[in-house]
Amino acid sequence: MALDAYALATQPGGMSFIVNPLDRCAERRGETEWLARLMQQDDARFVVATAGKLVLRRDQTNMRHTQAEALALGQSAAETAFLGLEPSGAPLFACTATLSDEQLEIREELEVIDLRSLALRRDLPEADIGALAQARALAHWHLSHQFCSRCGEKTVMAEAGYRRDCPACQTPHFPRTDPVVIMLITHGDHVLLGRPPRLAEGVYTTLAGFMEPGETIEDAVRRETFEESRVRVGNVRLVLNQPWPFPANLMLGCTGEALTTDIEIAQDELEACRWYSRAEVETMLAGTHPEGHRIPPGISIAHHLILGWLQETAS
Repeated sequence: MALDAYALATQPGGMSFIVNPLDRCAERRGETEWLARLMQQDDARFVVATAGKLVLRRDQTNMRHTQAEALALGQSAAETAFLGLEPSGAPLFACTATLSDEQLEIREELEVIDLRSLALRRDLPEADIGALAQARALAHWHLSHQFCSRCGEKTVMAEAGYRRDCPACQTPHFPRTDPVVIMLITHGDHVLLGRPPRLAEGVYTTLAGFMEPGETIEDAVRRETFEESRVRVGNVRLVLNQPWPFPANLMLGCTGEALTTDIEIAQDELEACRWYSRAEVETMLAGTHPEGHRIPPGISIAHHLILGWLQETAS
């Protein structure tokens, strides 16, 4: 199964967080004077986040705030990250609001919303959703890494938001991205799908889990599948990947061939897990499954791993 992430992101109902045309200008992040000039440009715009949500305008500018608007929401130049230059050449930054969600939600001109809900709503261009994913992941990291893990001193932002430095022990700290394997395990004409308790009622999805230190992608797929279902996996292929900013994961989409079929689930991982036939998965996709089972929505990599398998087995 060969899948093209960009193609999946740009088709109707496609996978989210893939399209991000910003020029991140990584080679210029240390040029503080250049960044200061960009921030003062008339066309500079700011994405504003809270601890868990994004602050949007209800007018046509939507996610883009002027600097005056960002300042009114608590923007601090010292804690503002540079996202990149838009295709138009306009600079785009990210900052956090000092006002609480409750203080922001009572303002009629603003909408305070989590990124997942916004992506599911699909009323913003995918390029904007991709930029918001970048902003959300950076904002979460800065809010949760204010102090040096080595000596405890308060850190300061550096490299336009892509590093935090400790002024006491000079330790640099970098944004983290946590790799997660997410795998469609197959056995003949069947796929293995499970249901973690956090999912919406009726949704069954591919198994997934965090990679561990010193582990290959293939071994992580085999270990996580066995831990969650006691199914042994042989051949594994990496077929797709997706940034998943909840808070800062990279989903490594894989397929795996089961060597065994008996299932035994651990109570702390899944509340249900079973093999589904191709015909049954088709009813889940169509919304006609007799028990109301369904697959995850199109914004997720799991949806497209399942859809890719259906299309492959149909050919």
